[in-house]
Amino acid sequence: VSPACLPATLAHTATLPGTGVEVSPAPDTGSANPHTQVSFLGAPPTEIHNLAVHGSHSGSHSGHLRGYSQGDGASFAPDVPFDAGETVTVNAGLGAGAGRPVSFRFRIDTPYPTQSVPSFHNLAAAPADYESFYTQPGVQAPVMTVTVPDRDPGAGDIFTTNGPGPGQYGPLIYDPSGRLVWFGKLSGGETAENLSVQSYEGQRVLSWWKGRVLELGFGQGEDIVMSSDYRTLARIPGGNGLKADLHELQIAPHAVAYITAYNPIRCDLSTVKGSRGGAILDTAIQEIDLRSGLIRWEWHSLDHIGASESEVETPTDTTPWDYFHLNSIALEPGGDLLLSARSTWAGYRLQGASGRVLWRLGGNSSTFRMGPGTRMAWQHDGRLLADGDLTFFDDGSNPPIHHQSRAVRIRLDLKAHAARLISSLTHRDPPLLAASQGNMQTLPDGNTLVGYGGVPAISEYARDGSLLFDAHQPYDMSFYRAYRFPWSGRPQTPPALLASRNNTGEETLVHASWNGASDVASWRVLAGKQPGALAAKATVRAAGFETSTSLPERFDYVAVQALDAAGHPLATSKTQRVIAYAASLPGSAQAG
Repeated sequence: VSPACLPATLAHTATLPGTGVEVSPAPDTGSANPHTQVSFLGAPPTEIHNLAVHGSHSGSHSGHLRGYSQGDGASFAPDVPFDAGETVTVNAGLGAGAGRPVSFRFRIDTPYPTQSVPSFHNLAAAPADYESFYTQPGVQAPVMTVTVPDRDPGAGDIFTTNGPGPGQYGPLIYDPSGRLVWFGKLSGGETAENLSVQSYEGQRVLSWWKGRVLELGFGQGEDIVMSSDYRTLARIPGGNGLKADLHELQIAPHAVAYITAYNPIRCDLSTVKGSRGGAILDTAIQEIDLRSGLIRWEWHSLDHIGASESEVETPTDTTPWDYFHLNSIALEPGGDLLLSARSTWAGYRLQGASGRVLWRLGGNSSTFRMGPGTRMAWQHDGRLLADGDLTFFDDGSNPPIHHQSRAVRIRLDLKAHAARLISSLTHRDPPLLAASQGNMQTLPDGNTLVGYGGVPAISEYARDGSLLFDAHQPYDMSFYRAYRFPWSGRPQTPPALLASRNNTGEETLVHASWNGASDVASWRVLAGKQPGALAAKATVRAAGFETSTSLPERFDYVAVQALDAAGHPLATSKTQRVIAYAASLPGSAQAG
């Protein structure tokens, strides 16, 4: 029999009365992992005194109090974990001098082990579904097919991923014509999700997630932040015993990030018609100090969202119940958070400090009267626009509730507690119904990009609903989200080159690429009989990810220079000895 985990009350707050300090785990909650730290947000480390942490089974805990790089709090890291099921009591003084005495307690959950839970199957892709290259041996990048040519070039490149499903996994950037710009191929069963462009420490960066995507529907891995030359600037593995989930990473000012983390725990579900030996997927938000890796603040769905709100049937076996399924976090200007939860068909606004639910939009407990067309099902990606409107990608499927997936814009009347549909965008030819995933991006010019997720199509719509761009990956694949951003990437690594004789041995074939470079307009080919005596022999226009040309002479050594639109060199490859034609073919040990 699993322990009881469904709370008797949902009236929890992280704010300690009379202090202005938020603590995690929140007082009187029961969802803390045995490896949790104890976070104090709102008091500098010098004003946290006489800290004592005691487990009802494990006894008193020694540890270290570590301050956040922002200077506004600290986390107590116990030297040893807590015991599952025990109650932890925390006593401290907060403030100048000896400080004001405070005391709170929380309960430790009983984790559900996931080591034996399989990942989604990753089958080989059909040859027609991918591109391969002479200069990138082993790479099979998913093809992007453009069906409506781009009419909004200022929107930039396409940022997406592949998987779970068939084909190679990794973050992907395509230009608007569908040509590959960058593929960060992963191996070892790892999947990439949620590739985006954000700001971090004053620079534009790539952010994405990699790890295992379990068949339970969530990820265990780490978030990655990369510079425009594709160096890793930060890794965000999660904390408090939980691993970073694939669904969200939002980078805030002052080196703070918000991520999703799933917390599978054992739970007696007999009170909601489930198994006494059941399990549940509690979902968490972690606010993280990117410099130290410490968890500044943590919120758990199980402490605030009732099981009765779920639209997912309770399992009668030991399969963990995905009752909430948090899939997006949006940061609001005042510090509150907007969430989307797939399994409750609802969006939520949280008070950013206390974690209290301020309102619900949709689902079976909506704060608002839902006007025609505003009801969502299995939706993703809730966002707040500057004018106060909300957007969601409304999947409407799994099982099907709507006939098509929609990108919806909803306006709230907070006084009248009413929700009104402002716009709804659907893919007309062919109609698309995504069983999972997907997103809606409002572009700076007011246009809308829609990523259909489980149906890997990407569409951009004008304000009047007309189609400005349409493309898709192979339909047997899938992605989590898709975005458009202007991007200028220049890798630290040099361009890749393969040079060989042609099949008659009388000419020299040259293949060049630079994975991730967005500004290559042409290639200058340098060749000669000796590696130290190369001369320019040809300049050819860049033609996609990989450019190939033929020199009408036999050369022994070749290098290439990547040139920008003005003909200035961006980078030069290593000099390579020309190999035999047979050795250049796929499968050859010398190819690449």
